[in-house]
Amino acid sequence: MTELPAVHPGGLSAGHPVGLSIVVPVYRGAATVGALVAALSELKPEGGIEVVLVNDGSPDNSGDVCRALQESAAIPVIYIEHARNFGEHNAVMTGLRHARGAYVITMDDDLQNPPEEVVKLYDHARLGGWDVVYTRYAKKEHEGWRNIGSRFANGVADLLLDKPKGLYLSSFRCMSALAVQEVTKYRGPYPYVDGLLMQVTQRLDSIEVKHLPRAEGRSNYTLKRLVLLWLNLATNFSVLPLRLAILAGVAMGFLGLLGAVATIVEAIMGETPSGWASSMTIMLLIAGVQFLILGVLGEYVGRAFLSANGKPQGVVREVRGPGVRQVAGEGASTAAAEQSPRVRAVS
Repeated sequence: MTELPAVHPGGLSAGHPVGLSIVVPVYRGAATVGALVAALSELKPEGGIEVVLVNDGSPDNSGDVCRALQESAAIPVIYIEHARNFGEHNAVMTGLRHARGAYVITMDDDLQNPPEEVVKLYDHARLGGWDVVYTRYAKKEHEGWRNIGSRFANGVADLLLDKPKGLYLSSFRCMSALAVQEVTKYRGPYPYVDGLLMQVTQRLDSIEVKHLPRAEGRSNYTLKRLVLLWLNLATNFSVLPLRLAILAGVAMGFLGLLGAVATIVEAIMGETPSGWASSMTIMLLIAGVQFLILGVLGEYVGRAFLSANGKPQGVVREVRGPGVRQVAGEGASTAAAEQSPRVRAVS
């Protein structure tokens, strides 16, 4: 019979070097990531803490700042550099693969999530036995359009994902090692972390935390990035858009049938059927719906093609830090003294 790993009080497995890993995707974060790591270094969570910094192709000097932090920080810091910008969720997936904690918290590098809330979130997850704990905010200190976009994305997630109604999906979340292990099995080029978590577990909860104004600069999330995020959610984790396309086709067919009946009735009554304007209106309406359906189908087919063609989820140029783990399928499970640059693809 297989012997199960020892578990410490509070749900910490003896098989993990630290109790808590903090995964931080870094993009244009040179001005804030140092203050974030310094604040995290002051925390004393059960089982210890480490920070995993993933530089997602930042065009500024974030890489230099992160390397300096890796060498000088008071707590263990793992630094990972992507060869180019792959996106926040791709960077998070890379960070999760290198996190060694019994629990893993993901948070942004902009200091809008107060580091002092980390232990509160961590303790809620481990003491309650939750696989995933999300945070919610009494007041979000984002720009107005960003708040509207977030509400829209969560509304779409309510329709498409198997999640508790009204659960707010935030990037400041805590996951158990079990959830992390299952989520990181996904190798497709378009990850959506929350969608993957919903497929793994239903032991979900949320707590309220503070949300601060952005310390430096502006949000890296543009309207284009939000739209791409919605597409990831809609086309990677649900077939609802395809079903809506079927309903649109049925609705247009029904309207066409009503139009045909109306034309026949007009002809029987001796009236001249409606002419060019109404015909063009109907044709344009039908053509618009057809192109919409083709676009939805094309998005699914295109993503399937890129996945089959081996588009990488991320390409890691460099990894620095204590006990850095290799990505599954690369051979050795641990790189003991990994300080030299390397390049690899995660697909």
